[in-house]
Amino acid sequence: MRLDFPPKYTEVIGAVKIHSLQKVYEIDSGYGTKTKNSQLNNSTISFGNKKISKICNEMAIVIPVKNEKLSLLEGVLSGVPNECLIIIVSNSQKTPVDRYSMEVEMVKQYSQFTNKRIAIVHQRDSNLGRIFHKLNYSSILDNYSQIRSGKAEGMVIGILLAKMHGMKYVGFVDSDNYFPGAVNEYVKIFASGFAMSKSHLSNVRVCWRSKPKVANNRVYFPRWGRISEHSNKYLNDLISYITGFERDIVTTGNAGEHALSMSLAENMDFSTGYSVEPYELINILEKFGGIINETTNSTKDFVEVFQIETRNPHFHENKGDEHITGMLYESLNVINNSKICNTEITKDIKNHMIMLQHKANNGSIKLNGNNNDHIMAPINTIPIDKFNELVIDSPQLLHLFNVQ
Repeated sequence: MRLDFPPKYTEVIGAVKIHSLQKVYEIDSGYGTKTKNSQLNNSTISFGNKKISKICNEMAIVIPVKNEKLSLLEGVLSGVPNECLIIIVSNSQKTPVDRYSMEVEMVKQYSQFTNKRIAIVHQRDSNLGRIFHKLNYSSILDNYSQIRSGKAEGMVIGILLAKMHGMKYVGFVDSDNYFPGAVNEYVKIFASGFAMSKSHLSNVRVCWRSKPKVANNRVYFPRWGRISEHSNKYLNDLISYITGFERDIVTTGNAGEHALSMSLAENMDFSTGYSVEPYELINILEKFGGIINETTNSTKDFVEVFQIETRNPHFHENKGDEHITGMLYESLNVINNSKICNTEITKDIKNHMIMLQHKANNGSIKLNGNNNDHIMAPINTIPIDKFNELVIDSPQLLHLFNVQ
């Protein structure tokens, strides 16, 4: 893969470095790029297949699933490079039709043809809830000691399973993508970001080149999704307030496709549901930005945030206006609740949320508005050996295919 390098601009806030958007020039730049060509005219950098493969071998790709079409999920699996460990965290229904069993059977058959390493677990399995209860990790549980149904909860489970298998990196890919080639590009972008990073604390975030839509019998390619446009604005307003200069550096506020080094992932808090992606940036700024607590900007402990634009468009399942409105509301709410959000930005966000509430009430949409009560603690509080032991002691919990 070849990208422009170095990034045109980097915003430094305490021990956080947020790089401006980088462009992909080649999705595949060859098997083993020669050293003299790895950086061309000081304007691009490339990573050969050998380097990408090495990083993929140390990376788990977590795919949260909820009642997706089996053929759609299989297409996503086909786009993930063979070296990666795939972790499917399903929240699909078990009654009246057991879609989860259908997913397990599909993965079983698929793995026989591809020899891919795949693990699949159901998010709401009572055994998994008991494991978290025994480990005193209650922030992921509801009032009945069951794991909540949110996307972020599935991601946290995926991170723990990746850590349990000794993975150095963990990436997240949505399960509703119609283009397997796009999935393949996402993972190569993750690997390229980690290859560029000079820190063990890294976050690689994908910016879609476009999201195709069909209208009046024509396909057109809008630049921004309906959520990203707004969450990016408020995150940039927040950064502008912190730095004192107007900025538009954030282009990946709701990047469903993103990746974290395990060193960073295990030390982060996670917000419940669909607010997880913007909250990752908020949490990084809260913990490492020196705004709330003083931090030291050392070569060892700084956080690098990469934002990389794809070549492939992002064409995914249309979940409807209710889903979009709920996601946007949760995203704005988590920015609004941040300790580093100032009064003026809070006022703007609250007015926007009131508008969304009015829209939701007219359409009888139920909005979840109190994400502040559901911040999940860092998983480094969980002894991973004990977690591994409890998972092994629950043989029906985790389905493993080609995984030792």
